Amino acid sequence: MARRPEAIAVLGRAVRTPQGATGLVIAGCVILTAVIGPFVAPYSATEFVTAPFARPNSVAWLGGDILGRDVLSRTLDGGWELLAMAAVATALGVGVGAVLGVMAAYFGGWWDSVIMRAVDVILAFPQLVFTLLLVSILGPKIWLIVLAVAISHMPQVARVVRAAALDISERDFVKAMQILGIPGRRIIRKDVLPNLTSVLMVEIGLRLTYSMLIIAGLSFLGFGLQPPTASWGLMINENRVGLIANPWGVLMPAILIALFTIGVNTFTDSVARASLGVGGRATEPEPIALVAREVV
Repeated sequence: MARRPEAIAVLGRAVRTPQGATGLVIAGCVILTAVIGPFVAPYSATEFVTAPFARPNSVAWLGGDILGRDVLSRTLDGGWELLAMAAVATALGVGVGAVLGVMAAYFGGWWDSVIMRAVDVILAFPQLVFTLLLVSILGPKIWLIVLAVAISHMPQVARVVRAAALDISERDFVKAMQILGIPGRRIIRKDVLPNLTSVLMVEIGLRLTYSMLIIAGLSFLGFGLQPPTASWGLMINENRVGLIANPWGVLMPAILIALFTIGVNTFTDSVARASLGVGGRATEPEPIALVAREVV
């Protein structure tokens, strides 16, 4: 079966490819900027240091924003919260979506019908529209934004995982454990989910970029993080009126968001390719080892 070493092998194989290494370096640089940025920023993100939309100078290396705050400091301070929210939303969305997809595939019957019909209802709304609907009704609260983005991911993840889990649930080693009378929850936890490692790794990468883009888009539209927070999406919205005077207030956050998206998608594509050779297929355990492991 595809156990934990198999997942490590897939990641290792992806990192060793030029495409995977490039994607990991690009995404890693953006993450590093967001993490250490607040500690190395020359000024506070809310401090007025120059004239509004001032061009780059010795005081503000990237110039000033709409209120005369340092663009460089706000850029360095504006990524950690965005990335944290995207990571939590992705973890929730992929985690719950994977559980729903596996349950629908393994138990079938009315479980499958109820779960997949609920999935179809949520899928009827585009992700951004669904998130905007919840946030506009209840207000731009951080926990609500994270929850709304996570919910928008769940049905798509559930569909992908269900399709993969249907094949695994019909494998001989799963049928053998069912004959042994082993509870379904234990089979799912120990034998079905581990064989979905490659699928879940690819989904995590894709959903992480979607989460970041949706949350940044909400901030741009005024439904996400609120002023004076130094959020990359909010910076683009605030400074677009002064794009000609000082474009860095828009370009820097936009470039970092684009680089993160490109890096993660590039690395995710490498993981998907690597999983075809390592960890991409479930392997059946030896019957004697199966009985010894499950019965003992």
